[in-house]
Amino acid sequence: VQLQASGGGLVQAGGSLRLSCAASGLTFSSYVMGWFRQAPGKERDFVAAIRWSGGTTYYADSVKGRFTISRDDAKNTVYLQMNSLKPEDTAVYYCAADRSPGNWYTPNSYDYWGQGTLVTVSS
Repeated sequence: VQLQASGGGLVQAGGSLRLSCAASGLTFSSYVMGWFRQAPGKERDFVAAIRWSGGTTYYADSVKGRFTISRDDAKNTVYLQMNSLKPEDTAVYYCAADRSPGNWYTPNSYDYWGQGTLVTVSS
């Protein structure tokens, strides 16, 4: 299984970015896909997750109303649209996959991880 995250970069506060995560080696439509982030010196935190078939989504309170997770099962890709970015959103963003996470909000519940993509939001 490989997860390849992309789309990170430097953006000013208030700006937008869209992250992508292309998956291979798994039956993508059968997996819950998640996004996590890790700021320097901090733990890896949950950002958003989307159920198989895209029917249910979950968000951290800190990103609700600003970020949107979506998936395209035909392209084996999950996206994270990030709007109204804030300096505190600066982190390395990781995508993750699991068939049935025990707890959608904890990193240990996901079996597979991408390499991460850096998002830097300047004030």
